[in-house]
Amino acid sequence: MADAKSRDLPLDKIRNIGIIAHIDAGKTTTTERILFYTGKTYKIGDIDKGTTQMDWMVQEKERGITIVSAATTAYWTHTLQSSAGQEDSYRINIIDTPGHVDFTAEVERSLRVLDGGITVLDAEEGVQSQSETVWRQADKYKVPRICFINKMDKLGADFLSTVKSIEDRLGANPLVMVLPIGVEQSFKGVIDLLTRKSLIWGGDELGAKYEVKDEIPDEMKTQVEKYRHKLIEKIAETDDKLLEKYLSGEEPTVEELKEALRKAVIAYKLVPIYAGSSLRNKGVQPLLDAVVDYLPSPLDLRQVKGINPKTNQEEVRKLAPEESFAGLAFKIQIDPHVGKLTYFRVYSGKITSGSYTYNSTKNKMERVGRILLMHANTREEIKEAISGEIVALVGLKDTTTGDTLCDEKNPIVLERILFPEPVISLAIEPKTKVDQEKLGFALKRLSEEDPTFVIKVNHETGQTIISGIGELQLEIMVDRMRREFSVLANVGAPQVAYKETITKIAEAEGKYIRQSGGRGQYGHCFLRVSPKPRGEGYEFVDAIRGGAIPKEFIASVEKGVKESMENGVLLGYPMVDIKVAVYDGSYHEVDSSDIAFKIAASQALQAATKKANLTLLEPIMKVEVTTPAEFMGDIIGDLSSKRAQILGTEERARATIILAMVPLAELSGYATTLRSMSQGRASYYMEPSHYEEVPKNIIEQMLAKSTFTGRVAAQ
Repeated sequence: MADAKSRDLPLDKIRNIGIIAHIDAGKTTTTERILFYTGKTYKIGDIDKGTTQMDWMVQEKERGITIVSAATTAYWTHTLQSSAGQEDSYRINIIDTPGHVDFTAEVERSLRVLDGGITVLDAEEGVQSQSETVWRQADKYKVPRICFINKMDKLGADFLSTVKSIEDRLGANPLVMVLPIGVEQSFKGVIDLLTRKSLIWGGDELGAKYEVKDEIPDEMKTQVEKYRHKLIEKIAETDDKLLEKYLSGEEPTVEELKEALRKAVIAYKLVPIYAGSSLRNKGVQPLLDAVVDYLPSPLDLRQVKGINPKTNQEEVRKLAPEESFAGLAFKIQIDPHVGKLTYFRVYSGKITSGSYTYNSTKNKMERVGRILLMHANTREEIKEAISGEIVALVGLKDTTTGDTLCDEKNPIVLERILFPEPVISLAIEPKTKVDQEKLGFALKRLSEEDPTFVIKVNHETGQTIISGIGELQLEIMVDRMRREFSVLANVGAPQVAYKETITKIAEAEGKYIRQSGGRGQYGHCFLRVSPKPRGEGYEFVDAIRGGAIPKEFIASVEKGVKESMENGVLLGYPMVDIKVAVYDGSYHEVDSSDIAFKIAASQALQAATKKANLTLLEPIMKVEVTTPAEFMGDIIGDLSSKRAQILGTEERARATIILAMVPLAELSGYATTLRSMSQGRASYYMEPSHYEEVPKNIIEQMLAKSTFTGRVAAQ
């Protein structure tokens, strides 16, 4: 375990990095090797044997996939070539993220708090769909990256073709730092282009020791010089002084090149490319050296921006321990031993255990019980956390994902994390009365952990509807309820999360008058509904003039509108992308009440939307099918029958990739269909893309089918 001394490293010796990639590119395997070579673990974890440190959940071990991002801290001793073998110790905080699109929220929130990233790519597959998705997420948060082309020993591995796909598909500016020695079975090491040294693995089965040779294999000398020339040219182009030196015929020194490259990587002008095979323990150490050499420390990023909640003005905090305290809660995890763990990135200042801190997002004070340094699901207690650290806090009651904690005297709200909307849902019912009580508790806890896991109760039928990004996510949530919270439940079939909207402007009146002896009820309002662009959500406007409805009842009108929208009008699905304006009405001095205006607003909204050309929206998925060429025609034909829009095909290695946009409603059981069409040789990947209007004929079929239970389908 890290002692207090090694935690006291200066900020420039800290790296906060994440490992991001497509499913099965080798993120967790790479992380396990990093932990072994940094001395964090004494035995290499193996996914197939279920012995990994980072995939610690039972479900992760069983399925061999990462479900939750795991954080750990390791220490790497980097030998500096420039200073006669002087060694320097660096602290690397690593977050291993999931590759499956259903757990995209884990990647999103990890990238929000990281300073740098390692993108792992499969040398045979090149850039795959999820690699593109996580790359775009990293672009959004401007995270500098290094690429690691993994699986160089795999049949069909092609280093240079993968570098080309980084350029073409990711729009990055790749910088080849190493060239592989051998390929597939014969892969044994890499040539470092900056130093012209060969690094050979093989003598030590665990890969902890490797040979550094000055000679380069004869057949590679020309290629090495060609790529080294390109490397120096690309680095020099990012720095005026170096460019001048280079153009005058003088070669810059390795130190000068490294310094310029570091600046270029942090400014996201260049992406260094490394190669290796994590499973065969080759090529990981140069990657660790690159993390230290080129990825930013908190000092390089200098500052974080936020809004002062008192003045609503933008403020800047320096990333330094002497600044006033501020940080971001980016993940909640329920732990059976200590309760709720809040993963937290300290941006500025420091936080001590037992102290009180201010949640500026919720405007509440919170007490920090304990501070823990995490290593996957094991932990070490520390007294304080300072700027640049990623820790877990125990004892916070109201803090949720994306909240800012800061010094009450000097408040700031940092940028929140935005998550994708759920597209699939299912009904869940407890098996017994005992399960009924436990179910509510379990769902509340699980939705705190995952912001894309949404719970709704349908009051008409009493059913609980859970929604998420994909079937796998919901399946794992149900499994976790059974194992962690001992809740037994009956689960319905997955349903598509449709939404309702309108396509034109309309107005209507709502009037609720009830006389029942004594005080009556009186509410009366006029509403105007108008469509908003796709994805812009809901907006309520108070356009009352001259006090036709008193101010105190406007909130009740909005409440009635909101409740009506949640339960839908056409088929019971939530309504979106609507602007609702209350522009007239009347009230009664004695009989008007909140409830009367709420009911009147609900009636007016239903009447107005029925006139406004109601329609349904459905989630459209981006689908990528990888298949041998001989099945391509059948697969495209089948997709076309599913209302798919075929975007194109491309050749990659020995397979054909079909890209398409397909409505989620048509993809039920697609895995089985695809297997039977391709003799089990094709595979597919999908992720939510956007919402689109459902064709009229399909809405008519749905309306015809609509029964009392059908109305509940996917609220």
